Amino acid sequence: MRNETRGTVELTLAMVLSGTLGIFVVESGASPFDVVFFRCLFGAAALGAYVLARGWFTGHGFTPKKLGLAALGGVFIVFNWVFLFEAYEAASISLATVVYHTQPFFLVLLGAALFRERITAARFGWLAVAFAGLVLVSGVRPGDTGSLKGLGFALAAAVLYALSTVVTKRITGVRPHLVALVQVLVGIPLLLPFADFGAASRLGAGWAWLAGLGLIHTGVMYVLMYAAYQKLPTAKIAVLAFTYPAVAMVADWAVYGHHIGLVQALGVPLIVLAGLKVTLPARPRVRAAAPAPRTAAHGPEAASPAATRSA
Repeated sequence: MRNETRGTVELTLAMVLSGTLGIFVVESGASPFDVVFFRCLFGAAALGAYVLARGWFTGHGFTPKKLGLAALGGVFIVFNWVFLFEAYEAASISLATVVYHTQPFFLVLLGAALFRERITAARFGWLAVAFAGLVLVSGVRPGDTGSLKGLGFALAAAVLYALSTVVTKRITGVRPHLVALVQVLVGIPLLLPFADFGAASRLGAGWAWLAGLGLIHTGVMYVLMYAAYQKLPTAKIAVLAFTYPAVAMVADWAVYGHHIGLVQALGVPLIVLAGLKVTLPARPRVRAAAPAPRTAAHGPEAASPAATRSA
């Protein structure tokens, strides 16, 4: 199997797994804080075992500054999960997932606010398109406090994920598996005061769903994603990333009968199109008079959270 083909299969599988995450969260029957706490616990065990088996603890590349950045990114990631899972409860998996995919636009705005990055007219236009799509997708009606609350939680999750991306992109020379391991390890003491072990002890079959979130949606899924990043160009990663919301919407409809209305459906392609336009790299302009230079073979992609915007 060709390297890029294998990467396509790996990332598609990872995005399909990510799209089923909401089902595991809801079926566990646990509160969002408990879900995230045990996801961090089981996920740390899975990622730690994988990193140990690969021998990556040796020569890890961490410095005190890089470790601090990974831990700060972990704080943002952990509470991003809490808000996203709260959105599942308040609204629906479909609505929360689509709104959650406004992350690239917050990343653009954060870049302008924190690093004075210039927003081009084209990007500003796509931000406006995404906002129009968000208004349509929200479908919030007067008195519909559940959808409004879910919308707010999903937007908060998107902002926190964008903040984590800004921080994590500043970590170089460290395997992304190790960065992810630090982030889930940070979540254990961070959420320990909020965990309700009494309620968790009564979950019964819910424990299988919690274990799945840690072992499958954190361990297996991240291993697949990071393996795919090294084999795929950024453009293909950005396109395949939208497998995640598509699967989430189908799963929400198939399992719970939830579906977005016609007006809301009109907003989905606006967000998807705008997201692709903002995420995909701009095509370099090549002068007709000059022959295009030969390029080196495609190197490994940067494994940042922004690459797939996975939960």
